[in-house]
Amino acid sequence: MNLKLKRTPGIYVVGFMASGKTTVGRHLAHRLGWNFYDTDHEIESAEKLSIAEIFRTRGEAQFRRIETEIIRQHVGWIERGRPAVLALGGGAYVEPASRQLLQDNGMAVWLDCPFELVKQRVGPGSDRPLAQDPEKFAALFEARREGYGLADIHIRIESDDPEITVQAIVGHPLFQ
Repeated sequence: MNLKLKRTPGIYVVGFMASGKTTVGRHLAHRLGWNFYDTDHEIESAEKLSIAEIFRTRGEAQFRRIETEIIRQHVGWIERGRPAVLALGGGAYVEPASRQLLQDNGMAVWLDCPFELVKQRVGPGSDRPLAQDPEKFAALFEARREGYGLADIHIRIESDDPEITVQAIVGHPLFQ
């Protein structure tokens, strides 16, 4: 296994909303025998509110602060030898503070899902706060790609089968 992962056994699954981060992350963790965490779920549990409610009542800036703290907590556990796969919210990796923390403590895997598939998965009438306006949604998708491109591993999503994606991750040269 990659020396970086041996030192800090954390894999961070990043990408746009509905790219399959949670599903693939769960399968990857199972394959590796590691713990799995979804940061959006962790935030909802800690705050006793849905992501949509946090955005609506506290705003995106407050949500990002909470998100960074959840990530910091998990990275601390990983640094102490608890291997984990974290599925991150769509905006986490494009936030410089979160990205730096992750880059220094494990390996990021970008699930690059085509926009048409993202739109299909999100569906009309979604409660996702950043998917309400179709034009802004498309612009956000494009704007975040550069940040996701800083991930260690880039995996194009070409199938809805998470095992195919997991195989592409564990077969990537950087993972060896």
